[in-house]
Amino acid sequence: MTVTATSRPLRLPGGISLRVERRALAVGMLLAVAAFALAVLLIGTGDFDIAPWDVVQTLLGNGSPANDFIVNDLRLPRVLVALLVGAALGMAGAVFQSVSRNPLGSPDLLGFSYGSAVGALIVIILFGGSATEVAVGALVGGLLAGAAVYLLAYKQGIHGYRLVLVGIGASAMLIAVIQYLITKARLVEASRAMVWLTGSLAGRDWAQVWPLLAVCAVLFPLVLGQGRALRMMEMGDDAAHAVGVRVERTRLLLMLAAILLTTAASAAAGPISFVALAAPQLARRLTRSPGANLATAALMGSVVLLASDWASQRAFGADQLPVGVVTGLVGGVYLLWLLVTERRAGRI
Repeated sequence: MTVTATSRPLRLPGGISLRVERRALAVGMLLAVAAFALAVLLIGTGDFDIAPWDVVQTLLGNGSPANDFIVNDLRLPRVLVALLVGAALGMAGAVFQSVSRNPLGSPDLLGFSYGSAVGALIVIILFGGSATEVAVGALVGGLLAGAAVYLLAYKQGIHGYRLVLVGIGASAMLIAVIQYLITKARLVEASRAMVWLTGSLAGRDWAQVWPLLAVCAVLFPLVLGQGRALRMMEMGDDAAHAVGVRVERTRLLLMLAAILLTTAASAAAGPISFVALAAPQLARRLTRSPGANLATAALMGSVVLLASDWASQRAFGADQLPVGVVTGLVGGVYLLWLLVTERRAGRI
């Protein structure tokens, strides 16, 4: 193993050696601190503001009864959902961009988020389902959309641009289905559907936290454990085969995990756009490190969504916007910049 000036070996028990890149580690630590600071700021933000120190004291169990109710019962679940949804989308986006070897390889553009939206709208509009049933519908819809895109894009393996093109086509068809369902809905159902489609963290409670936490607790270690194989696959299937990576099996496993993360995030907060697209690219530019930067992308996703949620509550005066509106505004500008950059580099 070659050790550069920006990395150092980390020796673990059992003779295991890992390479730790100092800049990536520093960026990850700074993002973790930023996520914690934003979480404390958000918990203290609302009709009744609470100072950051009082928020911390309350989280440690030393707050007043009033602060304890506001922090732990009303605001903490929303912030935890934002943290987990942002991390899930950031990691899922990093996987898809690495598998497709394309910065446009995002769940937003590949159709998986729209598949979740179709599943949720079917439950809302046709069956008038509860919040739990809507979440299950979103999960099933996302999985079916992911399976369809994978099968349509598969031809002796998955090629990056073929996956992106098939995903864009699937997105267009799913958007048409969404529009059709909206036109067939009654006013109350259409209003409920539009709120869900926008993507919002309002009203989130512990019922959304625990299922999402369980999904992330299982899938995060699984994806991180495949980080080396994913990095080898970025050099091409032949190179990955040469070092013993079972390419198709690994690719299918990672895509399934990323689809589950995306659909679980959509089930908890709606199809929040552009976080999965932007977070991995921002993480890579900060770390200047090759590979998927999975952990850093997850932390960046949390920071982006927490900052967007704060902006949705504070940056527009008395009008509080759904967080999906803010990520859409910022993400649209970022997508235009990314397209111009890729065009100048001759990649599109």
